[in-house]
Amino acid sequence: MIARALGVTRRFGSTVAVDQLDLDVAAGELVGLLGPNGAGKSTLISLLVGLRKPDSGRVELFGGDPRDARFRRELGMTPQETGLPTTLRVGEVVSFVSRHFPDPLPAGELLERFGLSGLEKRQTGGLSGGQKRRLAVALAFVGRPKLVVLDEPTTGLDVEGRRALWEGVRHFHAEGGTVLLTSHYLDEIENLASRVVVVGKGRVIADGPVDHVRGLVAVSRVSLTCPVPPPLDGVVHSEREGDRWELHTPDADALVRHLVRADVPFTALQVRPASLEEAFLTLTGETS
Repeated sequence: MIARALGVTRRFGSTVAVDQLDLDVAAGELVGLLGPNGAGKSTLISLLVGLRKPDSGRVELFGGDPRDARFRRELGMTPQETGLPTTLRVGEVVSFVSRHFPDPLPAGELLERFGLSGLEKRQTGGLSGGQKRRLAVALAFVGRPKLVVLDEPTTGLDVEGRRALWEGVRHFHAEGGTVLLTSHYLDEIENLASRVVVVGKGRVIADGPVDHVRGLVAVSRVSLTCPVPPPLDGVVHSEREGDRWELHTPDADALVRHLVRADVPFTALQVRPASLEEAFLTLTGETS
């Protein structure tokens, strides 16, 4: 295993941030880590990369203790908060970081992967917020790592910036790299991850492919236009905007049959499986 947490617990005073949690990340995986605020995601990341020590349990990185620098040599990371020296040029920043590694990626190749070509002579203080974030993420890949950990990598990026970053991550993964990322953009996890781990209250509450996570809640979304409130038997959550209704139900077929038998005057019926976001909210008990 590239990274592993075995029965890990971490407390902050009386708060249990990670509670006897188990997690394995195998070589070549692209794992999306999801969970609401306070679920323990960031604490888990800090334990896996050696920034914190567990109160109990064991954490392994490349088979050793992540707090030992020898086992972090093939790790690349971009935390949520990053800072770049504002007076240095982009090329100078990449060159400085590259010198820490025996076989770094060429600067031009790295910048092209993340949509930053042509900015080598620009001072980082003159970059847009999105360009700064993409540069911070790109630096995690400079040393040709085997594992890259990205904590909310596309926060603050526009659509074009997000897609440029996605392509850089996909390129790394296609070459055999391993990625562990957190994101509050659930479409990002759907687009990138081959495996989803949902964390709630410091524990893993779901782990598997995207379709598996959706299937755990087995909720369908029934959309219809109806001038009167439809019967809500078997509906676990409903939303209304004018005459348009969104009904979440574990049995869409039964709901539609009930509407027909009750002579409900509906039109424009649509039925689809729950999105990852809907599954995530249900699994973490945050549905409204």
